Amino acid sequence: MTDKPFYLTKEGRAKLEAEIEELETTGRMEVAERIRQAKELGDISESGEYEDAKNKQAFLEGRIREIRNILNNAQMIEEDGDNREVRLGSSVTIRYEDGEEEEWMIVGAAEASPRDGKISNESPIGSALMGKRARQKATASTPSGIMKMTVLKIR
Repeated sequence: MTDKPFYLTKEGRAKLEAEIEELETTGRMEVAERIRQAKELGDISESGEYEDAKNKQAFLEGRIREIRNILNNAQMIEEDGDNREVRLGSSVTIRYEDGEEEEWMIVGAAEASPRDGKISNESPIGSALMGKRARQKATASTPSGIMKMTVLKIR
């Protein structure tokens, strides 16, 4: 695991804390119960149920370690109300060359969820927008090609 900082909003930290609480309590109990039931079925050396339960346990413990690492190395994104330029925590409305407009919130990689309108400051578009002011243009090199955009509004 890396010791690089993970940038989180208050909301993002709360979501991770709730997830780890769920995994460490309910998740662990459910997996332990599945393992116990699989053992009761008899020979575990050839039991698909047992192997599946152990794989689920390994995944669960890996996710718990991952979240702990993120929380231990988290740097909180301060919401200071400075909307002069795009930074972590900013909500940015942009217009692409084709006239399409989108709004993105710039967050750290651990919290990014494009489906929810949150992009990482490390993503091509997020990094291109960092430090820009309203009415400034930005260019991002994305997997689908070069994207040119103009910052319309920062909140």
